[in-house]
Amino acid sequence: MLLGGTALSSIACSVFAQSAPTAAGLTYRSNVTEVRMTFSATDQNNRVIATIEPRDFAVVDDDLVVRNFRSFARSEYTQLDIAVLVDASGSVTRFHQELEGVIQLIAQSDSVPEESFALISFHGLKPTVVCDRNCRDLNTGAQLPAIATGGQTPLYDTVVFASRMLAARSDAHTRKVLILFSDGADTISMSSFSDAIDAALDNSVSVYSIDVNSQPGSRGASVLRTLSTGTGGRFFPLEAGASKVLGAVLEDFHATYTVTYQLPSHAAGFHLVRILPTHNLSLQFHCRRGYYYDSED
Repeated sequence: MLLGGTALSSIACSVFAQSAPTAAGLTYRSNVTEVRMTFSATDQNNRVIATIEPRDFAVVDDDLVVRNFRSFARSEYTQLDIAVLVDASGSVTRFHQELEGVIQLIAQSDSVPEESFALISFHGLKPTVVCDRNCRDLNTGAQLPAIATGGQTPLYDTVVFASRMLAARSDAHTRKVLILFSDGADTISMSSFSDAIDAALDNSVSVYSIDVNSQPGSRGASVLRTLSTGTGGRFFPLEAGASKVLGAVLEDFHATYTVTYQLPSHAAGFHLVRILPTHNLSLQFHCRRGYYYDSED
């Protein structure tokens, strides 16, 4: 596809349709007239672009190119709410190393209030909330040995659980983020991969995943990458480190934009949405991958 006469690379993303306020279980109705999309942008070196103008991008809603936007502005996020998810189904040694890194990340962060952190481990039949709003009090020597490890891996159930947990305690001005340490494998969840993405989308949660798999390019890495890009987050290899991931979350928080446009089609079902650069081909846009429209016509 060409926009502005140049070849483009695309990033899958998504939006949600805007109508009258509804309860937490949002259902899209046929009176929806506007699509509202939140996104951030990075360059070819994965550095956040702080200044974006409407002329720098176009939205492709299914096959329809949208250039005429109703509004464009920096997002009105005033706070972050972060849940760190750590896979405990592997070895005890690796789990403790990962968890100690997470605790250091939390303890050293002055940019996110303590009440905006939660730490969740997952293995066996369901996830476990290790700490919620008091994670800086964790003592690796005293508390980590009590956390069971090994067994099955309920990855998708955990993403669903954590997404709903953040949504239940946050408002529209809070950016909700999951930082996921995983190898991308799921062995026991009742939820599917699609259920996990849908839960994140429905609750406006972005997933930043860290691949702990020792084999780059594995199926698990593909799962994590798709989960991240499909929800407006980012994917990182393990060697990137927890501090770099948190840095990316904070950068995106401070350089996030919201654009609205008229609903281009009343076709029922899922609408795939992409943001494409119009001039600077090094731009990559990070947002969610689409929205569902439930037509009653």
